[in-house]
Amino acid sequence: MQLPVVQRILGILLMLFSATMLPPAVVGLIAGDGDHRPFLAAFAATFLTGLVLWLPVARVRREMRLRDGFVVVVLFWSVLGLFGALPLYLSESLDISLTDAAFESISGLTTTGATVLTGIDTLPHSILWYRQQLQWLGGMGIIVLAVAVLPMLGVGGMQLYKAETPGPMKEAKLTPRITETAKALWYVYVGLTAACALAYLLAGMEPFDAVAHAFSTVAIGGFSTHDLSIGYFNSAAIEAVAVVFMLLAGMNFALHFLAWRRRSLRPYAGDPEARTYLAVLGVVAVITVAYLYATHTFPGFGAALHHGIFQTVSIGTTTGFTTAQYHLWPGFLPVLLIFLSFIGGCAGSTGGGMKVIRFALLLRQGAREVMRLVHPSAEIAIKLGGRPVPGHVVDAVWGFFAAYVASFSLMLLALMALGLDQVTAFSAVAATMNNLGPGLGEVGANYALLSAPAKWILCFAMLLGRLEIFTLLVLFTPAFWRK
Repeated sequence: MQLPVVQRILGILLMLFSATMLPPAVVGLIAGDGDHRPFLAAFAATFLTGLVLWLPVARVRREMRLRDGFVVVVLFWSVLGLFGALPLYLSESLDISLTDAAFESISGLTTTGATVLTGIDTLPHSILWYRQQLQWLGGMGIIVLAVAVLPMLGVGGMQLYKAETPGPMKEAKLTPRITETAKALWYVYVGLTAACALAYLLAGMEPFDAVAHAFSTVAIGGFSTHDLSIGYFNSAAIEAVAVVFMLLAGMNFALHFLAWRRRSLRPYAGDPEARTYLAVLGVVAVITVAYLYATHTFPGFGAALHHGIFQTVSIGTTTGFTTAQYHLWPGFLPVLLIFLSFIGGCAGSTGGGMKVIRFALLLRQGAREVMRLVHPSAEIAIKLGGRPVPGHVVDAVWGFFAAYVASFSLMLLALMALGLDQVTAFSAVAATMNNLGPGLGEVGANYALLSAPAKWILCFAMLLGRLEIFTLLVLFTPAFWRK
């Protein structure tokens, strides 16, 4: 590993990230809430730290290797989470511990949406804007944004892109050059955000709420400017807008790019992962609506319909918006929705979870093993969309699933050892590792009551989920550090 290269890039990225603390300061000044000072102090601290890291190695011009890319990604997300906590910790309006500030910051950047804050409606506009902005930056990944900028600074980007992008097949690029690929993704991301904000505005939201919720909707984040989340607005039109854009944000952004470039909807129809994604959400939505209606949870079929569809899409895409306290719904529904979050969004989306393509490949692999019991000598290929899937991809999916289960189990046991009951511990790990947010039991509403060690474990779970497990776990292997 080339430490000077890593140090130089980390310094540049920190200086870039420091600029994101200026917009909330401006919002605070405009709103007159007096909470702009913590953001200015955090900007200075972050920028100076980045400058101190960068200056000694500013002239280093070595080519970055893939191993360096993994270290930069993990270090940057970890360090970014801590520096992102500074304005929250320094704010007199919040008066929270460093642990809570770090939890909120990491939750925002990883688009988890789990919160330790209460009384959100009364928070200053600067804090509300900052929380939503953190999710928006984390949605596509601030490092993918940096990939489009770093080549101008003499740093290659493919290694960062491979380490950062979600999904099992990371070699595919939309354009011949990686910087153009990153720019294309950001054009789609910004375009969807603008369209979502406009749709919210037309549906009846105030301008501030419309932009703030567009940030967290397209990022599949789930933070809201209100304690009651989307339920605060009590509007079918706003919920419909949220459902549409959550569905779009949960799809592979490459499909949006191709559909826009070709002026056609065929890329969606021809993608097997997108079809599986919509089919799974559709089936669970039907089950949820039917059970809510049968148990008279809501007065009338109409209420059961829109609450059931909204909650299924929100939890299934790992957004985490709520219109009702789904953790109090009857029977198996809360657990079913938590299980749905394990599948999550499509590869190449801002969604969390294991990703739909891995779920589809696991099902096909299981079916192949059953067929092999009947026909032991048969050569059965695993196909997706009519095309054989390379063996190394299938192996990677199984490896990911094994690492996922092992990591999940260890963190579950750790939380139970800290005194959490089984339901709370299970759902807390699921909700953070899948970057979902709201859980069950004690974490159904928020995570404020958890102990500091439990919160740090869940911070690790958020990072594991956001960085697709291997990106983080590879740093704990001896082989990674051997020359």
